[in-house]
Amino acid sequence: MASLEEKRHTLAHLLAAAVKNLHPDALPTIGPAIDTGFYYDFDTNAIKEDSLPALQKEMEKLLPDWTEFTHKEVSAAEAREFFKGNTFKKELIEELEQKGEAITLYTSGRLPDGSQGFTDLCRGGHVENPAKNIAPGSFMLDKVAGAYWRGSEKNKMLTRVYGLAFDTKEELDAYLAQREEAKKRDHRKIAREQGLLVFSDLVGSGMPLFTPKGNIIRNEIIGLSRELNIELDFGEVHTPNVNKGELFKISGHYDKYKEDMLSVSSQYVDDEMFLKPMNCPQHTQIYAAFPRSYRDLPIRFSDFAVLYRDERPGELSGLTRLRSFSQDDGHIFCREDQIESEVSNVLAAIQKALKIYKIDYWMRFSLRDPNNKAKYLGSDEVWEKAQDIMRRLLLEKKINFKEAEGEAAFYGPKIDIMAVDAIGREWQISTVQLDFNMPGRFGLEYTAEDGSKKTPVMIHRALIGSPDRFMGMLIEHYAGAFPTWLAPVQVKVLSVSEKHSDYAQEVVAELKAAGIRAETDDSNETLGKKIRAGKTEKIPYLLVVGDKEVESKTVSVETRDGSLGTVAVADFIQRATEDIKARK
Repeated sequence: MASLEEKRHTLAHLLAAAVKNLHPDALPTIGPAIDTGFYYDFDTNAIKEDSLPALQKEMEKLLPDWTEFTHKEVSAAEAREFFKGNTFKKELIEELEQKGEAITLYTSGRLPDGSQGFTDLCRGGHVENPAKNIAPGSFMLDKVAGAYWRGSEKNKMLTRVYGLAFDTKEELDAYLAQREEAKKRDHRKIAREQGLLVFSDLVGSGMPLFTPKGNIIRNEIIGLSRELNIELDFGEVHTPNVNKGELFKISGHYDKYKEDMLSVSSQYVDDEMFLKPMNCPQHTQIYAAFPRSYRDLPIRFSDFAVLYRDERPGELSGLTRLRSFSQDDGHIFCREDQIESEVSNVLAAIQKALKIYKIDYWMRFSLRDPNNKAKYLGSDEVWEKAQDIMRRLLLEKKINFKEAEGEAAFYGPKIDIMAVDAIGREWQISTVQLDFNMPGRFGLEYTAEDGSKKTPVMIHRALIGSPDRFMGMLIEHYAGAFPTWLAPVQVKVLSVSEKHSDYAQEVVAELKAAGIRAETDDSNETLGKKIRAGKTEKIPYLLVVGDKEVESKTVSVETRDGSLGTVAVADFIQRATEDIKARK
């Protein structure tokens, strides 16, 4: 049974064959499988968006003749001769030669004259019989984009053709429907319509400016995380944004993470300095500042400081990929016998938060890549120990999880919480990471019961991850219709006419006094337009006041789901405050 990844990789070959048939001068470079399909990069200017229908038709025409893949191992000299004139393939061949790896050519399909079809440099991983195993209608070409060769801005810009591919036509159709729904929910569009945040070229890309309304949502997210931190007995700390490079050299970030860090210079000192990408190295210094005993542990620090990462401009995307953001960050310094209870408590808090937000999720156990150990700090023994502890904890708690090699942090394995939003998309948000490495690198210790000095274990955790990124996810999850406790404007009072404006203002004053975020719409518009505007803004409660309401000191209540009728102002305030307090 062919895997979906094999089908997608096969279709990348099929795309390259179609391009060569229709655009013989195009130079193929690389074409991998990706999460939703495949792409192939070409050195050509001939392919545009309007080229896709013809390329799609050519792929469908070629597919019936792709009944097998044949391959042969060749020498580097033979490969270079085969790809003469293609500098991109030659670069890949030279790398394989230097590494001593096998060089293989894969061929499938037939040319119009009956000879063997398209041949490419490849490691393999294809569908044995594409014509039989790739379902009709299960793939489509999607878009054309520019892409630098090997992802480096120093290299030539190529033309990238993206394709979508799934096991069946039905799955492709479902994905396309989901994508259309995602466009309607795009947080950048909704945030602009609701006036929640702005980006400025003068400030810099990837650095959001939250408006008063947007900051209300952000503060509510942080507020819930703060409450959970208090329940977990975390002490909140505050740490600086700029730090000496030496701190990150000791932590390991300098060697493993430097390319993602933003450097800072001073006119007064020569120290190499960086804007911090995370808080853990600073928290080690708070721990190290005082003598610690086994009785003091666990020690828990939380931190909402702003972090900075040097993301590439092309990777920035609204709130979901930023250069400047916060995390509901936290670190626990504990003894080995306390690991299970601490991790369990954090997982319970994460589950409580996601229940409040009404978000489904699953857990991913992220492990070290055993074939690329140089990416990580620490010995095999330390990694095996840490991974065994986390796996045993998940099994004992009977938590359903999936293992993912290569997704661990560079200092330890982690449990990642993968949120599933209202339209079925997955977002990696919360995390719990077990670290036996960093405390030792900083020389952290505590006095054990027998008087000896021991090194604590460090647990890194985030409850919902970045409040900024999480806000972007929530906007799309709720499609802008926030639950009352999160909504920037919880109640809008609508006056039927100008003569009812004074009473509308009285009602707003009562609501604000009760701690409800309220405003009035006393514009010179019809009531129908005001209601439609309030519904468009997705305000949880619309209160209509006219002659009858003024006389009886009541309000007529409209919600996003319908009408609640006419009620006394005090009764509405009680209902709304209970709703907000319970975070319904």
